[in-house]
Amino acid sequence: MKLAGFPPVGDEATRTLILGSFPGVASLAATQYYAHPRNQFWRLVGAAIGEPLHELSYDERLARLIKHGIGLWDVLAACEREGSLDAAIRNASPNDFAAFHVRFPKLRRVCFNGKTSGKFAPVLAAAGYDTLVLPSSSAANAILSFDQKLRIWRDILTTQ
Repeated sequence: MKLAGFPPVGDEATRTLILGSFPGVASLAATQYYAHPRNQFWRLVGAAIGEPLHELSYDERLARLIKHGIGLWDVLAACEREGSLDAAIRNASPNDFAAFHVRFPKLRRVCFNGKTSGKFAPVLAAAGYDTLVLPSSSAANAILSFDQKLRIWRDILTTQ
């Protein structure tokens, strides 16, 4: 069965976009980005921008991100997958990266949440965006501790 992703979060003032690969089972069920309780995304981004995002409602989390000029989206618009692991993704369709400059006219930096989405970094770097591949916030990425991930995630707001 083909699964569909979510629309982008952001506005015309978005300067930094964080791209994941594709929503996991918990996120698809909740229709919320990074809904799995063990995913560290909201804690990592919150610590990076100085906001307690993980303590807020989903709508308030999104509002605070937008206030800080940060948007969310995924590199894939649709795919087939059993479970939530990126390795299980099949028959994927990418989102329309060409529409970035229209949707996000002030976008300067694109960050990738993990290596799967990071495969698209060269494409967006070639289009003129500053790119940064981050360690995945997924609970499946247990190689690095939260603090080790956070040291890199703090760079999401640093443009070169």
